[in-house]
Amino acid sequence: MTRIVKTPLLELDPPLTAPGTSGRTRGMARSSQPSLTTLGKHMTRIDGRTMVYTLKRSPRAIHVRLEVRAGTGLTVVIPRSYHLDRIPALLKEKSRWIADKLAYYGLARSPAARKGLKSGDTVPYLGRSLEISVEHNPGDAGGARLKQRKLEVNLSTRNEGLDLVLQQWYRTQAAVQIRRRTDRLSARLGLTYNRLTIRGQRTRWGSCSQMGNLSFNWRLIMAPGPVIDYVIIHELAHRKEMNHTRSFWQLVAVHCPRWRQHRRWLKDHEAELASQVSP
Repeated sequence: MTRIVKTPLLELDPPLTAPGTSGRTRGMARSSQPSLTTLGKHMTRIDGRTMVYTLKRSPRAIHVRLEVRAGTGLTVVIPRSYHLDRIPALLKEKSRWIADKLAYYGLARSPAARKGLKSGDTVPYLGRSLEISVEHNPGDAGGARLKQRKLEVNLSTRNEGLDLVLQQWYRTQAAVQIRRRTDRLSARLGLTYNRLTIRGQRTRWGSCSQMGNLSFNWRLIMAPGPVIDYVIIHELAHRKEMNHTRSFWQLVAVHCPRWRQHRRWLKDHEAELASQVSP
């Protein structure tokens, strides 16, 4: 059996650090792992391209673990008794997942990545699909407008990029929608925050600093409303518990009982959302 570690934009797993440990910003938690033996660099074919991966053996591992990280690329961790000749077939079986993760971190090209949006294509917004309708009106200012289930985009010049206009629209919507939801949820939780910013992080859906500043990824506005609320509740909960302690998760569960389902949705769709609009 293979255990796939999907490195998320936001680390939402139970606590891996000792209670009381804190940093400037609550981000991805890391643990001290058991001693690993590095078996060197190996090559495989992923998405029609040759790539290098790091192979490690763990004395405590029960299943094979695949990890993709921005700084190290693909790492394959195998149990003590796992036969090396089984690895090529395993990587072939998981090639789509690996390719998507590598593409997300800019380490390879994803087969699912958009070649460039055009009129008639669809994009996600608050969990539903919007059809893009593009017009070229040189005399008008460029921009996008939501009309029922269509996103009407006006390009002021033939050379104006559709992806750039869409990204600006998404950022604007995220700033309005996420702040509105954050204000509502902070009142419900009885927790305050200082400043809220919308950014284009490559490694997180959101973060909370010790100063009470919240930051959210603009692509979060593509997700369903309950998923957005979950991320906001997660970050607001850090205003009371800066670590992923049992108390932290109990607080999240009180205000978001289905948080595990929403966390799974984010992990399952992060590569898809990352490929929608070029940065």
